[in-house]
Amino acid sequence: MPKVKIPRKSTAIDMTAMCDVAFLLLSFFILATKQKPPEVLSVTPPASVSSKAAPDKSILITLTKEGKAFLMLGDDTKKGEILQNINDIKGIGLTPGEMAKWKKAAFIGLPLNQIKSSLNAAREIPADKLPGIPTDSTNNEMIDWMRSITNVYAGTDQKKLEEMLLVKGDNAALYPSFKRIKEAFKKNEIYKFRIVTNGEAVPIGSELYKKGNTQ
Repeated sequence: MPKVKIPRKSTAIDMTAMCDVAFLLLSFFILATKQKPPEVLSVTPPASVSSKAAPDKSILITLTKEGKAFLMLGDDTKKGEILQNINDIKGIGLTPGEMAKWKKAAFIGLPLNQIKSSLNAAREIPADKLPGIPTDSTNNEMIDWMRSITNVYAGTDQKKLEEMLLVKGDNAALYPSFKRIKEAFKKNEIYKFRIVTNGEAVPIGSELYKKGNTQ
């Protein structure tokens, strides 16, 4: 008796719902992903084999090869409180409107006596034209900034604050410039901070390489 052949039909899959889900997930990740904060100026830090990631809440000091110092207070830090503290202590005299505008600035790269005029200037000064925060031996304003930071974070875990403090210096920056940054920390009883470096692989055959392979 001959077998009955059942006609085969192609399977049609409606991908509309799947596409909707894919676009919803894409939109979620775009909106929820935290973008990397902008750098003040491009610097080339020294290399190291350390792979420890920087914390989300960071207070970053950038030191250029010319010795200019810039300070970036991340939005996840107590940025507004720090700015208000140094405004009060140093008598900058900023109005509430000027304070609100200053809080939106990505970084600080001017002497304190030029902050007010810069906030009222018609045009924003490009980062590469800024003089930076004074850190010379006669006027190290980084000490004042660190004092306001420690004032705002007083009563909290000192170790957590130290983990937030990062210094990113250009590999060509001279040591005296870096030393004055260290002095600003020391004057405010901050003895630990992190240095941002370019990560590289551990040299094969080195003691660190051998230690990693024996664990």
